[in-house]
Amino acid sequence: MVLAAAMFAPAQQNPTTPDDMIRPTYVLGPGDQIVLRANEVEEISDKPFRIDADGFITLPLPQLGRIKAGGMTVQALEAELVERLKTLVKVPQVTITVAQFRNEPVFFVGAFKSPGIYGLLGRRTLVEMLASIGGLQPNASRRIKVTRRAEFGKIPLPNAIEDPTNKVSSVEISMGSLRENVNPAEDIVLQPYDVISVERAEQVYIDGAVGKAGPVELGERDSISVAQAITLAGGLAKNAQAKKARILRPILNSSRRAEIDIDLTKVLKGETTDFPLQANDVLFVPESGSKERAITVATAVGIPLISTLIYLVVK
Repeated sequence: MVLAAAMFAPAQQNPTTPDDMIRPTYVLGPGDQIVLRANEVEEISDKPFRIDADGFITLPLPQLGRIKAGGMTVQALEAELVERLKTLVKVPQVTITVAQFRNEPVFFVGAFKSPGIYGLLGRRTLVEMLASIGGLQPNASRRIKVTRRAEFGKIPLPNAIEDPTNKVSSVEISMGSLRENVNPAEDIVLQPYDVISVERAEQVYIDGAVGKAGPVELGERDSISVAQAITLAGGLAKNAQAKKARILRPILNSSRRAEIDIDLTKVLKGETTDFPLQANDVLFVPESGSKERAITVATAVGIPLISTLIYLVVK
């Protein structure tokens, strides 16, 4: 199982985000280390403080003491400290720098260039993390899936689906729209234990009397028309029996394939409705005078032999 493999892969570290790039809306949590700079308050200024497992920091002043910092943004904690220091300083000024971030994991599973477990250092968006791990493999699907634990809130996109049973929410995001920034909201801020997964691109297979037999990737499409597939395969060969083409379609929960007759002559002339090829379909175009040519479908595209034998028996 790919996820299991990723879970046990060596953890990889990401470059630390520069302090000046951390937004004031960064939400602090246990394990974060902060450095305070407060004018006229030497007891706490330029000193590091670690947020403990319960989300508290303990500061060496009675006016400050133990403060619940976990769950607060950097900006909110600055404001809280300013209020508390007003009893000591006339016009207190406080600046907080996150010196070290909690290193909670996110999981990249599937057809990424470098799948594995990565430390989520600070506020990282989906695009930032994809760039840091090298992006997708060339044969990856152009749709990625993000799954998030319910404890970190629902994924903030309208098409996100909640699963109360497994206590997660998930969403599929198009790499095309993400790359082109069509919907900026899709560049979500990742949360600890997010699982980002991508499958290999689904394919249809073209074999027989065509210019170039082999797989055709669907990319982000659910299907591709027969005419498009033939064009991508270099067109029909001169000895093609275009009227006797067949589509071999997988039968759900079975190793068998259904056979669909199709007259490519009429399709390519626009005399009949084009036909959509779905994932894992095989479009076979026989050669003139060669029934046995169909047997090469099995070896050319790696489909179980039994599937092709169905074609031969029915034929």
